[in-house]
Amino acid sequence: MTQGRGLRRPVVLLLTLTLVGGGVYTAVTFLQRSETLVSERCTAVVGSQSAELATDQAVNASLITAVAVQRGLPPRAASIALATAMQESKLRNINHGDQAGPDSRGLFQQRPSQGWGTEAQVMDPYYAANAFYDALEKIPDYQSLEITDAAQRVQRSAYPRAYAEHEGMGRSFASGFTGQTPGAVHCTLRAPIDAGDPAAVASELELAYGTLGTATDGQSLLVEASGSQAWSLAQWAVANAKDFEVTQVDVEGHSWNRNAKDGWQDSDAAPGQVRITVSPVASEN
Repeated sequence: MTQGRGLRRPVVLLLTLTLVGGGVYTAVTFLQRSETLVSERCTAVVGSQSAELATDQAVNASLITAVAVQRGLPPRAASIALATAMQESKLRNINHGDQAGPDSRGLFQQRPSQGWGTEAQVMDPYYAANAFYDALEKIPDYQSLEITDAAQRVQRSAYPRAYAEHEGMGRSFASGFTGQTPGAVHCTLRAPIDAGDPAAVASELELAYGTLGTATDGQSLLVEASGSQAWSLAQWAVANAKDFEVTQVDVEGHSWNRNAKDGWQDSDAAPGQVRITVSPVASEN
């Protein structure tokens, strides 16, 4: 009997270790699969209206809106631009046209043959957005027009009413990205893959918004801003979080955390600045 008990103990220990090891493996596998199954997207909620974009579309929407903010244009201009770009290119910087405009290119499907610029220029999202706003500002009453009518006056499309389909999306994301509606835009993202670089975030921010007062603090970029400008910068950072490995954005008593996946939350974020924190290390997955 003593010998039998002695043999059973290592067997029991082995089985226990196997079960524990299997449980750990199962848990890790489950977490990895759960992460993979995260549906990445960005949402803008303004009042009772909600709109959703894929992450690459949201990046372009934030860029188009940032150009409007840099130019000092009203949110209405950004709403028109976003609705136009969604209709023309699905908010993607495509390098081809269609039968109606075979030389059309870029976010707004601008045609070099119609004087919009060279092919290389209209494929530059910043050039394309500025070219669109240049044309829009030549319409004296564009702010009082229906979005689809203003867009048509700029684009002169064969389908003049098509822009109306995207008015709700345009208004919601423009309201968030201009900072008129704090906390409107949030994104659901998977965990970062690579380490982020605060300097890279600063460079892209200044390209989008112009000169800003910035400083770095470890893995965080600090930007001097308040009010609607602060919220514009903060929501731009959320929309660009995937590309720049942003993990958290803090602004005026609120924070967006990439891991939380539940939008903006109250926090002790200091007023007068936006803090954009990036991942310090690459993922091991």
